[in-house]
Amino acid sequence: MPPNELPEDDDMALFRAAVGQVQPVRSDRQPLQRRPPPPRPRQAEADRRRVIEALEEDPFDGIDVQPGDELTHMAEGLQRQVFRKLRRGQYRIADELDLHGLFAREAHQALVLFLAEARERRLRCVRIIHGKGLRSSNRGPVLKSRVAQWLRQRSEVLAYCSAPPAMGGTGAVLVLLRLKD
Repeated sequence: MPPNELPEDDDMALFRAAVGQVQPVRSDRQPLQRRPPPPRPRQAEADRRRVIEALEEDPFDGIDVQPGDELTHMAEGLQRQVFRKLRRGQYRIADELDLHGLFAREAHQALVLFLAEARERRLRCVRIIHGKGLRSSNRGPVLKSRVAQWLRQRSEVLAYCSAPPAMGGTGAVLVLLRLKD
C-alpha cells in the first residue's frame, strides 16, 4: 500500500511502509579485515641512499692534525657550560664506534651509519675511537684528521672534543648529538 493512502493515525503502518521489507540479521559480528602493511619510511630510505652516494665522493679538504693534538669543535649557539661538561667527560657515553684498522672509505661509511643509528636511538653522547695515528706515515694521523672533518660536516653533531685521558685521550673523541625532533 503506498504511503499516501495510509491513514495518518496508523504510525506503525507508516513506519513499515517507510522501512520496507527487512531480513533478520544472522550475525552481528563484523568480518575480520587484514591489517594494512606497516608504513614504509621513504624519507629514511632516501636519506640512506644520499649517504651512500655521498660516500662515493670524499671531498677531503684536510685538517692538519698531529698524533698528540686535541680535537675540539662546538656548534654556534651551544652553551659553553655544556661543552665544558663534554670535555670533562661528564656525559654518559651511550655507545661507541671503533674505527681502528679501517680504510678511510670504510671508516666514513661506518661513521655515517653509526651517527644515523645513534640519532634514531636518541643517544645524546657517543665515543668514536679513531686512534692516535702513531703508526701513520709522515703525513700524520689519517683517520683522526678525517673524523674531525667528517664530524664538522654533520648537522646532528653539536660538539666534539678529544676524550679525557681515562676515556681514550687524543685517540678518541666524545661527540654530543642533537636529539631527533
